Amino acid sequence: MIEHDVYTRLKDLGIELPTTGAPAAAYVMSAQSGNVVYLSGHIAKKDGKVWAGKLGETLTTEEGYAAARSTAIDLLATLQAHLGDLNRVTRIVKVLSLVNSTSRFTEQHLVTNGASELFAEVFGDQGKHARSAFGVAQIPLGACVEIEVTVEVR
Repeated sequence: MIEHDVYTRLKDLGIELPTTGAPAAAYVMSAQSGNVVYLSGHIAKKDGKVWAGKLGETLTTEEGYAAARSTAIDLLATLQAHLGDLNRVTRIVKVLSLVNSTSRFTEQHLVTNGASELFAEVFGDQGKHARSAFGVAQIPLGACVEIEVTVEVR
């Protein structure tokens, strides 16, 4: 169980959850099987628009970190819409991060920390998770980052 109220923590961090987005193709934003919720990949957005760019070419690691953090906030908004109460989260189980990057860029793990660290800040130990971070040649709409999450709930 989470040892603190998630909404108090979000407020303390100065985070207001945005309005959730709609799927851009033939899928749903979240699906649940038993006590596990799977969140579809969310692409990075900045000021409500796709955060486009390629790490190692047009974006720095620090900008990628910010994009991953922003994407994690969008994922929390989708999870909130699915669950109705983020305090039902018992564990962030797995994060999969795709980083639009050049073949020479090797800091995908540092970019992905933007999301991983946010989940730990919000959920404490229950936010610590298994993870994969990949560099890819392209992401839909030219987004710099796409992240999907698997979450255990009560």
